[in-house]
Amino acid sequence: MKRNLHQLAVIAGVLCLAACASSPQSIRVADPAIDQQTTNLERDRQAILAMVGDYAVTFDFRETVALKEGYQPKEAYVTHAQEIVRVIEDRGDFISLQHILLVGGERKIPIKHWRQDWAYQPRSITRFVGGNGWENTNLTTQETQGKWAQLVYQVDDGPRYAGLGTWQYGSGFAQWASEPSWRPLPRRDATKRTDYHAIEAVNRHAITPNGWVHEQDNTKLILDGAAAQALVREVGVNTYTHADNIDATTASEYWEKTSDFWRNVREEWTRLETETPGFGLTIQGEPEEIYMQILGIATGLVDGELTTEQASADAREIIREYTAQDLKPLRVRLSEVPAIVPADD
Repeated sequence: MKRNLHQLAVIAGVLCLAACASSPQSIRVADPAIDQQTTNLERDRQAILAMVGDYAVTFDFRETVALKEGYQPKEAYVTHAQEIVRVIEDRGDFISLQHILLVGGERKIPIKHWRQDWAYQPRSITRFVGGNGWENTNLTTQETQGKWAQLVYQVDDGPRYAGLGTWQYGSGFAQWASEPSWRPLPRRDATKRTDYHAIEAVNRHAITPNGWVHEQDNTKLILDGAAAQALVREVGVNTYTHADNIDATTASEYWEKTSDFWRNVREEWTRLETETPGFGLTIQGEPEEIYMQILGIATGLVDGELTTEQASADAREIIREYTAQDLKPLRVRLSEVPAIVPADD
């Protein structure tokens, strides 16, 4: 489905730069204060909710150490953006935070960005396993005791990666770190590189006096069947600084018009996560073909070209068209990784 080509081109450009829902009235900003006297669960919740707000963001990724002979680390990737983060669901032991980019001049254009869900002591998580495929993994009580899973989702609400970790406060600030886990290539690389296939990352979030920081210790991997070879290490530091001068009006208007649609889209992806042992995309590489269509449907809804019911049906059709609810084809793809070619400078 092709809609609003000019606006979609703007979306694609911005995404290159930045690597059930509540009603609009319930979207809220959290108090950043973290009360050390509360219970452990509530203290963790306060740390997660402290990431809500209006931010000036710096995305900074730097390759540091080559791990394959002959490889030369690429130049640093640094860019800036305005972004708002809002609570779209809070069930006590589950919190969903939606990020929305703001771009353009005086009248900002909102662009739906990534989503992070936080689940306390989950029974299962959906892990990326390479080849644009995900596997649903059951967890034991012992594995999840006192831990939160962070589950990160693509701009079309499809899964990207997940990790388990514990919020810590021993150094005088709140911080969470995941165990190493795999994730797909970021858009900044997937749109112009073909020399690696996945990232193994330790993901960290820390609450700072001026906002919060998202740090990543990344190892870029070449997949060769069941084996993986490290290409290079990378450090990522995404800094979110509270900004009082951000006008979030257009973002709120966008979400008011599309929140029911995006809830329905999330439910379709959740069906795959909960009703299948695993699933994969029928296309490889950056899944722009999928998410640009779904973002375009949302734009059609905002412009009054579609009803929520029509838009939701169209999005479900696209998701079902581009997903395979069986890991067997995925395993074949993993054993037949394309030949590695040098990355473009």
